[in-house]
Amino acid sequence: MLYSSTLSDRQRELVVLRVAALRRSDYEWRQHLMLAGDAGITEEEIARIAEGPGAPGWGTLDRAMLNAVDELVNDAMVADGTWEELSGELDREQIMDLVFTVGAYDLLAMAFRSFGVQPDHDLPPASW
Repeated sequence: MLYSSTLSDRQRELVVLRVAALRRSDYEWRQHLMLAGDAGITEEEIARIAEGPGAPGWGTLDRAMLNAVDELVNDAMVADGTWEELSGELDREQIMDLVFTVGAYDLLAMAFRSFGVQPDHDLPPASW
């Protein structure tokens, strides 16, 4: 499912990094920093991902996606208002892929932290 996502690489990495930031998953964060850069996410945006959807500078879709991540991690569902915002730019399959991506990387963050998986030493440090 995650390898055939309808989300763009940029959208997927935005979501993964937000999950990593919320869960304080050093391994997940650091592993995805380079992927995020390759997907077109700037260093400024990476810093704002850790701040969250309330940070100034997000476009409508990015903010809605970050809100969805926060809601899924905190409440296990996307709020109606966020769903409506997402529906303005994403189709149903893309929103479903967003939900599954958050769920998969949330589970991975829990596993990595529980098992004490350490990031590779050559990766950049976490920036939260």
